[in-house]
Parts: sequence; C-alpha cells; structure tokens
Amino acid sequence: VVILGTGQLALELARELTRRGDLSMKLEGFVGGIESRDKSEKVFGFPVLGPASEMEAIAKERAVSRIIVALEDRRGTLPTRELVTLRVQGVRVEDATSVLSGLTGRISLRAVKPSWFVFSDGFHRSKWIDLLKRVTDLAAGIIGLAAAMPIMIVVALVVRLESKGPIIFRQTRVGRMGKCFEVLKFRSMSDDAEKANGAQWASENDPRMTRIGRFLRKYRLDELPQFVNVIRGEMSFVGPRPERPCFVEELRKTIPYYDERHSVRPGVTGWAQVQYAYGSSIEDAFNKLEYDLFYLQNMSIFFDCAVILATVRIVTTGHGSR
Repeated sequence: VVILGTGQLALELARELTRRGDLSMKLEGFVGGIESRDKSEKVFGFPVLGPASEMEAIAKERAVSRIIVALEDRRGTLPTRELVTLRVQGVRVEDATSVLSGLTGRISLRAVKPSWFVFSDGFHRSKWIDLLKRVTDLAAGIIGLAAAMPIMIVVALVVRLESKGPIIFRQTRVGRMGKCFEVLKFRSMSDDAEKANGAQWASENDPRMTRIGRFLRKYRLDELPQFVNVIRGEMSFVGPRPERPCFVEELRKTIPYYDERHSVRPGVTGWAQVQYAYGSSIEDAFNKLEYDLFYLQNMSIFFDCAVILATVRIVTTGHGSR
C-alpha cells in the first residue's frame, strides 16, 4: 500500500494502518504532491517515495497493489492519468475517508467532504428493510417486555422504596424526522435533579444520582421500560440514541450533519453506545455522531445483531456506563 498525500489526513490514515496488527497490508510509504520531493524525507517514519507525477513508476517499482488517495485538496494535484492507467491494470485506488471509515467504524467528520456523502457507497434504504426492521423490533419488543417483567417489578419496588418521586421517569426526546416523543426510564436520579440548574448532561459520579440509580445505570437496567417505546414504534432496538430537544438545538448549530441521525428511529442501544462511553459534552456528541453516521451508512439486520451482542456484553459486565 502507498498513501497519496502527506497532510493530516494521510498521517491519520498511516497511524491507523500501523496501529492495526490484524491487517494484511504493508505500508510502503507516501507519494507527495506534483512538485519534486527529496526522497530521503520521511513522514511518520515512512519514506516519501517521490512526487505524484511518478506515481506509475513508483507503483511498478514497489509492486503496489493498493493506492489510498489522501490529498487534502485534489485540484491540480491529483495525478488522474496515472491513476486511471494503474486502475485499469488492476491496482486498487481508494479514497482515504472510506478506508478510514472501514478501519475505525466511524466517519471522520474532520476529514469528510460533503461530496463524499453524495458519492460514497452505503446509506441504502428500502421499504422492505424498514418493514423487516419494524417487524423484528415489534416481535423482540413484546418478547423482551414479557421476559424482563419480573426484573422490572423488582426494580420498580426498589426505586419506590429508596426515594420519593415517580418510578417511571418520562423525558421528551427527539425521534425520527425530528418528531418528539416521551422516552420511558426507571428513575435513577432524585426527583428534583434539575430544579436548581435545569437540563444538563449526566456526568461521571453524578451527585444527582441515587444509590440504586447508579447500579441501574451501570447495568443499563434503567432502560428496560423502553421496550414500550419500541412496541409503540417510537424507537427501534438499534439506532442513534435520542437526545433532548434543548441539546439538539445546541448541537445542530455546532456539529455538521447532526440532523442526519434523525433520519431513522432512535435506538435503545446503538453503534455509538457500544463504541463510546456516555457523552457529557459537545465534543463527546461530535465523536458519537461519527459512529452514528457509520451506522447509517452500513445499516442492516446483521449489523443490528452485532450491536445487540455487544450491548449484552456491556450490560453483563457494566463496562462503558455512566
């Protein structure tokens, strides 16, 4: 493999390629811009093999089987003729953003351009997939609610005995196509948790949390009432986690493509939830959106099954909760 480009995107890609020991790839080095480069120069410990104008000769000399294009600005710098010749000869030519997405399980918003969303593979939707996902959600929701009922009765009694306030906590969240709904949870905080400071993200060791609430959150037992949200059609088992309207208003102003996560039903669990801990800042929301967009690009029943299995592991170990 050679990387075409020597900027930040190329460095991020090289870092990921060298970090992963499970890849059957050998990074030969970088190919610079159109201008001539000193071949003794090194980037991230790998040599700069030459300028882009020598791409064809470099590929033959190094027996290159894959070229990953990581140019920050391709205008006037992309060796189109050489890449076409090599592509026809069987060399794979790939976009760095797509390769990074496949390696990391997220779409890097700092690297992606709007045109990538337009022309990239994925983001396929069909009414049949939506119907299958809804039927699966409905069946699993009914079975899950019935199976979890004994646990839910015990949790409800403990929540009632520990502190004053409702057993079931209802909170407005933003769902599919921006439509708001009430998410159901077992109350894990004191009844007046937001009386003093208003809406705020949950934080690690949050002082507003009750003793039993800390346990419920650790093992995600507070989410069990959301089987009802799934049965109603307000949520899916797997999808981007729904956020509160006041936070959505703030996040859509600062994070590009944030509203795209509302194109599907929100989930009880999601790819971002199993890959990233609970978020408590705009930066966390930015990072989680990268995983949500990857899920939207690759959404399938098989992907949902993988997320559910990962969620089971998290629930049984208490890993990654806040």
